[in-house]
Amino acid sequence: MEERLKYYENKLAFETDSWDLKVALDAGENVVVVDARSPLAYQKEHIPRAINIPHRNMSQETTKQIDKAALVVTYCDGIGCNASTKGALNMTKLGFRVKELMGGLDWWSRDGYETVGSAASTTKKRTTTSTHRRITRRSTGRAKAARR
Repeated sequence: MEERLKYYENKLAFETDSWDLKVALDAGENVVVVDARSPLAYQKEHIPRAINIPHRNMSQETTKQIDKAALVVTYCDGIGCNASTKGALNMTKLGFRVKELMGGLDWWSRDGYETVGSAASTTKKRTTTSTHRRITRRSTGRAKAARR
């Protein structure tokens, strides 16, 4: 049991999902989102306010503008890409507090959050508040149907 607890505690300590990241960004928390992909991929589509530092280029010099007190969240394309893991490792070695975005840009987009760039979808404008309302309505409706 202790081993399982440690596993899940570590997972939450080292990973975040798009919902939690969006809430943190909307709340103005000290979070820096780092797109660890190539500049071309970043130019095509990225999370708003993300900065692009390809994992291969991460160094003291390329990260000097980042607040060491901030939580750094790295991401890449999605589960088939390990640039965010390499970026998280590099940023940790450079002394930053880091989490990796689960599912990367793919899951961010699937959750309906806005992206920017030349190939970004302009239809994704969902907010965490509207998502919460929709989930609440759905679960309330199911609860009512189950009581009938």
